[in-house]
Amino acid sequence: MRRPQPLEDLRPAFSIGGLAREFRVTTRTIRFYEDQGLLAPERQGQNRIYGPRDRVRLQLILRGKRLGFSLREIRDMLEMYDAPEGEVGQLRYFMARMRERREDLLRQRADIDQVLGELDALEERCRGILEAEARLRGPAGSRAAGGGANHRGTAGTEGAGE
Repeated sequence: MRRPQPLEDLRPAFSIGGLAREFRVTTRTIRFYEDQGLLAPERQGQNRIYGPRDRVRLQLILRGKRLGFSLREIRDMLEMYDAPEGEVGQLRYFMARMRERREDLLRQRADIDQVLGELDALEERCRGILEAEARLRGPAGSRAAGGGANHRGTAGTEGAGE
């Protein structure tokens, strides 16, 4: 007579290679998260066996990294999920971190917009100087400065027979 399998043997299991392919990361990345204590697969001999919980945690880790959270912040969120408040506490913490991250990104965007504005102004100033120089030199001056179409392909040939 055959004994029924325990329910835990029926839950889905994932290999490190399978998770790496699914989430498009390297096995080394997954092992790194394991070394950091963020994942805790079961072991069968030398093989790592990841369960549904590990899969969800990996998904949350990668999402957190994509959103710019540090591993420390991600660890805090994952630990909160296991705490008595569970998902509610984790979501509140996550929302607060998202708000902070959004503020950081908005500040960075404002800085980038300011630098781009400064570059635009500087480029316009340079363009104005070049146009003023071209007007002062006139048509002959612009050719002598290399701006004329007749000079193309003839550089270094003038005065060769002199």
